[in-house]
Amino acid sequence: MWPADIEDQARSLVEAFSDSGLRVATAESCTGGLIAAALTEIAGSSAVVDRGFVTYSNAAKTELLKVSEATLALHGAVSQETAIEMARGALAASNAEVAVAVTGVAGPGGGSQEKPVGLVHLAAARRDGHLRHREMRYGDIGRHEIRLATVRTALEMLSELGGA
Repeated sequence: MWPADIEDQARSLVEAFSDSGLRVATAESCTGGLIAAALTEIAGSSAVVDRGFVTYSNAAKTELLKVSEATLALHGAVSQETAIEMARGALAASNAEVAVAVTGVAGPGGGSQEKPVGLVHLAAARRDGHLRHREMRYGDIGRHEIRLATVRTALEMLSELGGA
């Protein structure tokens, strides 16, 4: 189902988090649950994956993750600020120690000069306050490839933060 590199990333992350006793939550917009799906493809992931939020609409972001309406109005759904609030909101609404959030423009339409197709903001947060953000500009490589590239980056960020 998954490209081999994503399956390998997910397996390594599940093993490392299981060994460390860490649980993860995902907050996904443009990936629509693919990060959680990649993790739960791995046997033993039930010890690691606490829950996932698919918050595609702004209303879902505010209702489920407590993303501020002011943040959405000022910066937009595809922004560093929104990704960070999504990650922190996923932690607050879960029993996980680590969360990752993604929001972006997967295309083929919906892009602008300021926020082109392929722009994705990712944030990973830990309960102890560690936080990471990445702005990725994958380019207009196709919706499927943008979503897979985002999953790869999100799993990488979770792995990095799991060892923080």
